[in-house]
Amino acid sequence: MKIEFKIIDSFNKEEVLKLNVKSSQRGFVETTKECLDESDELSLWRPTAIYVDDILVGFAMYGFWKYEGDYGRVWLDRFLIDEHYQGHGYAKPILSSLINKIIEEYKCKEIYLSLYEDNEIACKLYKKLGFDFNGELDINGEKVMVLGVL
Repeated sequence: MKIEFKIIDSFNKEEVLKLNVKSSQRGFVETTKECLDESDELSLWRPTAIYVDDILVGFAMYGFWKYEGDYGRVWLDRFLIDEHYQGHGYAKPILSSLINKIIEEYKCKEIYLSLYEDNEIACKLYKKLGFDFNGELDINGEKVMVLGVL
């Protein structure tokens, strides 16, 4: 399986905008349009298209908030696999590769994310990769998880 993360540009933006999660998951993550609009407003966000074997299968957005915590925080703010590619065993290897990319890019010691408590599938995935709840809530009332990087 070849996993690639590509910038979103005029060549792939329309396809990225067509990515959707299952209807039962839509309350857990913003649409790719909302994410791209947010990244246009806040330049700290890094939206990325996710490809497996040259096929667009997902989207992620991450960034560094320098005024959070003592030294700033790196956030994995959005992660989704399109509904047509869920259940194919992509999420864990993609997320693992994405974590490595973020660590390499930011040289960070921790990666933060937040999720709604009832997003059980995502919670299990994040826990498998080493994320743990830290007792915090974000500004939307989502529980914060953190991955300590060795």
